[in-house]
Parts: sequence; C-alpha cells; structure tokens
Amino acid sequence: MRIPLSWLGEHVELPAGATPEEVHADLVRVGFEEESIRRFEATGPVVVGQVLSREPEPQSNGKTINWCRVRVAPEGARAADGGEDVRGIVCGAHNFEAGDKVVVTLPGAVLPGDFRITPRKTYGHVSDGMIASARELALGDDHEGIIVLSRLGFSAENGTEPEVGADALELLGMRDSAVEINVTPDRGYAFSIRGVAREYSHSTGAAYTDPAFALEIGSGSGYSVVLDDRAPVRGREGCSGFIARVVRGVDPRRPTPAWMVSRLTLAGIRAISLPVDISNYVMLELGQPLHAYDLAKLTGGITVRRALAGETLVTLDGKERALDPEDLLITDESGPIGLAGVMGGEATEVSDGTTDVLIEAATFDPVSIARTLRRHKLPSEASKRYERGVDPLVARAAAQRMVDLLVELGGGSADALGAEIIAPWEPAVVRLPLERVNGLLGTDYSDDEIRGAIEMIGCAVTDAGGTEAGSTEAGGVLEVRPPSWRSDLSRPADLVEEVARIVGYDRIPSVLPVAPAGRGRTREQRLRRRAADVVTAYGLDEVQSYPFMSRAQLDAFGAGPEGTVDDEILENPASPAAVRLANPLDGEAPFLRRSLLPGLVGAAQRNASRGLTDLALVEFGSVFVPPAGHHAALGTEAVPPLAELPSDATLAELDGSIPRQPSLAAGLLMGAAVAKQPGETARAYDWADALDAARVVAAAVGFSGGAELIVHRGAHRAFHPGRTAELRVTVDGAHEVVGVAGELLPELVAESHLPGRVVAFELDLGRLIELAPREPVTSQLSTYPAATQDLTLLVDVEVPAEAVLAAVVAGAGDLLEDGRIVDVYRGTGVPEGQRALTFALRFRADDRTLKAEEASEAKLAGVAAAAAAFDAKLRE
Repeated sequence: MRIPLSWLGEHVELPAGATPEEVHADLVRVGFEEESIRRFEATGPVVVGQVLSREPEPQSNGKTINWCRVRVAPEGARAADGGEDVRGIVCGAHNFEAGDKVVVTLPGAVLPGDFRITPRKTYGHVSDGMIASARELALGDDHEGIIVLSRLGFSAENGTEPEVGADALELLGMRDSAVEINVTPDRGYAFSIRGVAREYSHSTGAAYTDPAFALEIGSGSGYSVVLDDRAPVRGREGCSGFIARVVRGVDPRRPTPAWMVSRLTLAGIRAISLPVDISNYVMLELGQPLHAYDLAKLTGGITVRRALAGETLVTLDGKERALDPEDLLITDESGPIGLAGVMGGEATEVSDGTTDVLIEAATFDPVSIARTLRRHKLPSEASKRYERGVDPLVARAAAQRMVDLLVELGGGSADALGAEIIAPWEPAVVRLPLERVNGLLGTDYSDDEIRGAIEMIGCAVTDAGGTEAGSTEAGGVLEVRPPSWRSDLSRPADLVEEVARIVGYDRIPSVLPVAPAGRGRTREQRLRRRAADVVTAYGLDEVQSYPFMSRAQLDAFGAGPEGTVDDEILENPASPAAVRLANPLDGEAPFLRRSLLPGLVGAAQRNASRGLTDLALVEFGSVFVPPAGHHAALGTEAVPPLAELPSDATLAELDGSIPRQPSLAAGLLMGAAVAKQPGETARAYDWADALDAARVVAAAVGFSGGAELIVHRGAHRAFHPGRTAELRVTVDGAHEVVGVAGELLPELVAESHLPGRVVAFELDLGRLIELAPREPVTSQLSTYPAATQDLTLLVDVEVPAEAVLAAVVAGAGDLLEDGRIVDVYRGTGVPEGQRALTFALRFRADDRTLKAEEASEAKLAGVAAAAAAFDAKLRE
C-alpha cells in the first residue's frame, strides 16, 4: 500500500516537515513492514508558462513544428533558472494556442528517465526549454499533446488560475511523496488511507479524524437490486449488502483534477477518466471498492447471483471469460455485466459519452471473491481488498463520497434513484482473561495498559468479571467487541497480538532459552555433517536445489534403484512411484524428486551458461518415496473436519500416505580435474573421480578399512552403459546396493547443453549411516616388513574385475594385507573375448618376517580360488 503524505495528513495530524522516513518509522512501530519511498522523478525548474505566440513551420520531413515565444516569469523578472523572462521554444504538439498557460521545463530540469533539459539547436532554432506533456512528467500516458492548465480546471473563473513563473510541480501536486508499506493478509483495513491514518495515530498519539464519519450521508431508492444467492457455495452467502446511488448530468469533458491525478499516480494507479478516477480515489481513501456503471447501458435492475452453466462475460480488459458456477456475478436483464468484486464488464463501462452514472458499493464474501480471482487469474485492486475483508459499515459512506466528488468535480447532480441493502453486522464477542496477555507474551503490562490498547484500536470493552470458564488463571476477564473494520479479531490470541503491537514490541523482553544439558546432535546428524565437511574439504562445492522434477527429468533419471520408470508414474497422479503435487509452484515440474541428480544437472547448466565449466558439486538432501502399494491420493474430502476427532484408522491412513524421505548424497563433476598449467597438462574428470568421491563420502560415515564400498558393474538409465559402477555394502553376508557412480549418458549431457563428459555419483546416505559400524574398524599395525607381488590373470571380459579381486583376496588368506587392481589390458597377446587383469598384492605377518615362498604360496592360493570361481588363468 502506497500512502501519499499530503493525503495522509488530511486525516491525521502530521508534524510540520514530516519526512517519509519518519512516517515509515512510526508505521513500523505498530507492526507494518516498510517497503520503499515513492517520489516524482521530475526535479529542477519546472514552471507555469504562457504562450505569447505560436508560429507553425512545415519541415522537409513532412512534420510541422511550432516556434513559440513563451513567457516563463513575470515581465522584467528573472526566470527560475536565472534566465530571461521570455523564451523561444520548439514544440511538436498542436493542442494549444497563444494565450494558453502551459508547463515549461527550463534548462537544468531533469525529467523521468534522467532526461536533462538543456538549450538545444533543432529545426533551425535554439529551443531554450521544453513545453511538457503528461507522459514526460510521468503523470499519465497522454503524449498526444502538451499539458494545457485551463483544461485541468485551473482558470480565472474558479479562482485557480496560476501566475506565470509559479512552481508547476507544486501546482500539479508533484512535490508530494508517498511511503509504501507491506500489508499482511489479516490487516485488510490498512489498504486504505483511513486505516493507515488510524494506525499512525495509534503509533504517535496524533489527532485522527475518521473520513467515513465526516460525511453527511444521503440515500437513494426506487432502483431494483436483488441478492439472489439461492445456492451459497460452501455454505457462504456471496453478497450481503449492496448500495446503489445515481448521479446525473456528469460532464464527460471535465478532466480529473491535477491533485487527484498526482495522488493516484503516487498510489500506483493510472488515471483513466473522471468517474473511474473518483471510484479509485474513494477506494484508496476509505478501503471500499466501488464500481461505476453507465446508467444508460443498463437494462432493467441489478441481480447478484451465481453464474449459470455456459455463461460468458467480456471483462473490462477485453477478454471473454468462461464462467464457473461458483462465480458470483453482477447481472441485469441482458445477462452478466461484471465479476462481482473482481472486474466489471465491458458492456456497461463508463466512456467519454457517459453522463449518468450508477455507483455500486457492495459487501461481498472474501472467500467467494478469492476463489473467483484465482480461478480467472484476474487480480485487481478491488479483489485485493475484498478477499481480505472490507468494513461492512463503510459502503454507504463510500457511495456518498463518490456522489459528492462527481457533483463537485464532474458538474453532476445527485439523484434520488438508488437502492440500499445494508449488510447485517453483529460484533463478535471475544472473552479475554487479563492474565493470558502477560502469560503469552512474557511481559508485565498493567491491566490499564491492556484495556487501553484494546480500546485504542476501536474495540468496545466491558468487564466480564471473574475468570474464564475452565481456566485456572486468576484475575479479571474482558468482554471485547471488535469494530466493523477488524474482522480478523476473533480469538483471545488475536487481541494479545494487538496489545503487544500497540503497547510496544520493545516492552517484550528478549530472553535466550537455555539448552538442556547432555544433548547434542544425533548420530545421524553428526555423520551427515562429517560427510559434508569431508567431501567439501576433498574439493567439491555443496549446493542446494529445488526438490521438484519435470516429466522429462523423471523419465531421464528414473524413480527406482535401477533408474527405471514406468509411464504410469507420468500419467497417474496417484501412482506410488512418484509424488505428484496437486498445486505445484511450476506446472512444468509437478513431481517431487526421487533423485538429487536432476538438481545437480540444473546447477551445472546455470554455471555453464555463465562460462563456469570446471565444476565439482555435491548435494545432501531428501527424496520422496511414496509407500509401496499406496495408490489412492488423499484429497481434501478425505481429510477429517476440524471439529471431529479422527479415528485411529484414519490417522494410520494419513500417516501411511506420507512419503518416505530418505537422505541421499550426490555429486557431479565436469570439466578439468587438473587445469592446464606450466609443466602439467590438463586432465578431465572421469568415472574414477566420481567413484573416488563416493568412497570419500562413504568413508566419512564409517565405511573404510575393512568395511569399504564394494564396486560392481552396474546399469542406470541416466548413466553410460559401459561406465557405470553399482556401489554395494555387505549386510549379513549378502551385498546390498546403496548407490551408483559413473559417467552420465552422452545424449543426456548434450540435451542439457553441458560441455564434454560429465560424471556423477549418488548414495543412499541414510542407509549407509544406518549400516555403518558403530565403532571404528581398526587393525593392528605390524612392525614387520611387507612382501609385495604382482599378479596377472586372464578372464572372460564379462567377468567383473571386482569379483575376481574378491576371489583372490578370499583365497590368499590372512597373510594378504591389501590387494588392488592396477591395470586392465585387452590387445596383442590376450585371447579374443578375454582381458588381462593385473593386481598389486601386499603380504605381511604380524609376528615374523615373511619369506618369499610364503607370499608366493598365498598368492597361488588366491589364483586357485579365482580359477575355481571364474576359470581364471595365470598369465605368464
């Protein structure tokens, strides 16, 4: 909400010379959040000038310009820029004559867009200034001609004709400024100058005058208005009150006065025409949305009803909208003429020929309006107020205010025709135990402070005496009746919040809670933190991505451990293989993620698009796995009502519908692992780097020493089929898959517009932590020397190298301290269909120095085990 200070000062006493910054500070004190300060951008010497002569001069380009002599200061006086009182100015507009008073920007002025005015030679003349249009001053969109002050109502007849040389910015209200505040959804009353002025009074104690009570309110009758909501939606009546007033004889040629245009502009609303501008002005002033109809375009009376099947409406923005049976409409005998509380219809809008205006000031249900505006994606200033709640008792005052302004500014006359259906309103009664205020806030407010704060916001307060039924709190109880503009005050907690706001947040003590002794992070939290610390120290950068996936990402990365996904996931929102959001933030990404890799690919895309192609990223986060067999999504109809205690079976069903959220760790590497530099060539990341990073994460949570990850050839739909490792751990003698590592599919990399090869890994971190040894796996260090031997075996190419190594290790026995694959060879000297695997073996005994024969015997035992398992043959 933007509040022009001059307008605010009409309803609450502002200190002389109050700055926007000071007003902001005062409003923050009562709970508003400051946003910005708005000012007109035009500065410098902008004055009232009078055209002395206008000489049209045709140009060779077909354009005709006017060479004007303009007086910009009283005769013989110096102008505002220190120059002569009469200037020569070139002007391309033709909507003025000699004798007209206009707005002149003199050299030194700066207009919006940092447009600086200087003497310029153009069309054979030196133009010593510029005659300004409304658009050039940011007062409107009109650029067809310049501002002629007499057409804005400044004339000798009404005593408002300005003197030549007067400050035009002051005359047009452009020296004003506005403060912008953020209004929370529960404080709809603050979407008005009336409401903000009241709050400023609460903050500073300044005298406040309610503009709604300062009017002499008339009435109208004889016009047919019917509220016909026979089938209220969800038990809520759409319209409870409707005020109609008529003003006849409005002069359509009369312009909106400059002071109103400037205030509307500062408030963020574009000036359109006098009747429309007045309706917007009154809405901003009192908070009651109004709508103006061309009375001559209405057919019969008005009926407020729900839409019928198949009805359509062309709204003021020129779009034809298919209506929903829940939509609340304003209709006449011709059909729909407006979406109630949201936007009017094109057929009955006021135009340049409108002389008779019917004014609507209605009270609509906030929920109905909110549903309509979201259904049609049609937010408006009116709906923004209606969906937050409008004072039901201000409608008559708002209609009268618009009548008065149309009579005063538009030359019309108030007609007796109209209608009054006043919205019923009965104040709610909230019982507030006084002790509850300090009990909730931890304060020491006195009873008088509490009562005074509640009365200050407009509530009627009586002493109920005693204590609240069922309460153990001592002290009195207040019966509070909130005012009509505070529909948000319905519970004791609401009133407690108001007391804190009015008495002052600075009175609430700041006390840090004391953490209970003997507690800290859980084992899972400690290990996850350790994994993050270790892998980032290893050189990867941690990122966080959004947990949403598109259909294409789900299809590319899969949903299961093997990276497979069924079309059922994509077509069926209730499929157990993926969680599909009913109301996603992005319609293109409606699925909750089953993998962290799509987010890492997205982060890599953003970095690559900015020229950062050497990346090593890691992410720790949760994925969402629906329970197996849970096909039926619980809709809002299945959720038990608030007033009903759900059964154990219902609670179990609700709990069972919550997706499991395991913690994963994933990494992505691309570009240069080692950058090119003097004495060293560049090396790109490959699948081995992804595997090493996965091992670092696993080691950090306890899988090291004798409990390392087991690497096995694997497959995943997002990974290269020949460069994918399945990562396993041993659980009760069997292998369990806990992750994948390798090179991403080249097609996927190309589609993602990533350069070169991209490698990645993903681990089930939660499962690793669960399976990790509770105590570190250690072995005794031997003081005796090691015996090392190499071993090369020939095996079929389909046999996994890791399986061959496992067989050798098992066969070699306890003397084998370490065994690693150091080379894989296929080529000359190796039979077709086979490959040579070379292993580096290290033998050591704890109690003696091994002899070469003992090491060789253990090695041959390993060879025998590999031969038995895989028909491996020793390569000589």
